[in-house]
Amino acid sequence: MGQSRPNDWGKDVIAGLPLWVVVLDYVLGMIMWTLIGRFGMRLFLPEESRFFFSRFFIRVTDPLLKLFKPITPEFLIPAVVPLYVAWFFFMTRFYVMPWLLGYSVMGMLSFPLEGQIAQGIYYLGRLITGQ
Repeated sequence: MGQSRPNDWGKDVIAGLPLWVVVLDYVLGMIMWTLIGRFGMRLFLPEESRFFFSRFFIRVTDPLLKLFKPITPEFLIPAVVPLYVAWFFFMTRFYVMPWLLGYSVMGMLSFPLEGQIAQGIYYLGRLITGQ
């Protein structure tokens, strides 16, 4: 990536990708990470918890879990179901989107959302340490 100015940090990750692809990846990524977050909270909090974030994650992800119920195996324990559904969003982002865009290498698109977050953390670290 070389030396880039801090205000250019997002351009390296999404260069050459159409805007609709980046927006779609962001939406799918946020859904995936919200489902993973619900799974993680379920490890420590009961489903009926009054904790704000837990209630938010449940309210936001319940429609998705209901949508995926027909293809969710019955043997899965309820706490693992959000992780199972998140796997579909991961597979779509990592394999289906690059394939639909005509990339010959699977994972070519992977992952604008996480790439920009990682670059933001990198530049924030450089800013804090004064480098």
